[in-house]
Amino acid sequence: MQDLTGKLAWVTGAGTGIGAAGAEKLAGAGCRVVLSGRRMEPLEETATAIRNAGGTVAGIVPLDVADRDMVAKAGENILADHGTVDILVNNAGINVPRRHWPDVSHDDWDAMMAINVNGVFYCTQAVLPAMRAQKSGTVINIASWAGVHVSFLTGPGYTAAKHAVVAMTENLNMEECINGIRGTAICPGEVSTPIMDKRPVPMSAEDRARMTQTDEMGETILFCAKLPERTVINQLVIGPVWNRGYVANHTKDGPE
Repeated sequence: MQDLTGKLAWVTGAGTGIGAAGAEKLAGAGCRVVLSGRRMEPLEETATAIRNAGGTVAGIVPLDVADRDMVAKAGENILADHGTVDILVNNAGINVPRRHWPDVSHDDWDAMMAINVNGVFYCTQAVLPAMRAQKSGTVINIASWAGVHVSFLTGPGYTAAKHAVVAMTENLNMEECINGIRGTAICPGEVSTPIMDKRPVPMSAEDRARMTQTDEMGETILFCAKLPERTVINQLVIGPVWNRGYVANHTKDGPE
């Protein structure tokens, strides 16, 4: 596995959940980490956790990934300050409570596409020239189980957006493999993160405890980043053993 000491990692959506866990694990492995997100307070909390554990926060860059000009400027500043980005973790993403065909609004649909799809494109495009120049780079996109399996629960917007992320990641590998750049789409099932608070039906503490936890997702991001540069996991589907989509096929007495 690679030694990540001194590598520059840029993590979006780094204030909470999977992004925060990924940033902490990468920093723990020796990366210099740049944290981005829309809210400064959670980013500072992640930075404090990293520093308290002895890691290096190379910068905090408030960012709305849906704003292409803001992303371009952030990428320029990061490259100017650090020379390169070795690892990009595109984690920022949203879903909305009113998500199904009868009630999803045009504004909510547009927001899901702007953040979940456009944001991944903008951030990746911002770092690709530097990665091409150094002939190496890792892009880790946090997609979803809904990016592999069409899901009623997540709604048409989120499902379509995450399918797009999976497709973009595979295309990145097709086009950029000759430049030493690799992309991984991590497709988690249910993870106990703040996005669960947006579910139309609140989750019980018992169900949340059975889900994959953010720390486990952080370890998964780190594993993908540490693979030897000649190797890539194009797509990684991961989920809880107590997968509620599977459990629904069972009765209390066992499989139907």
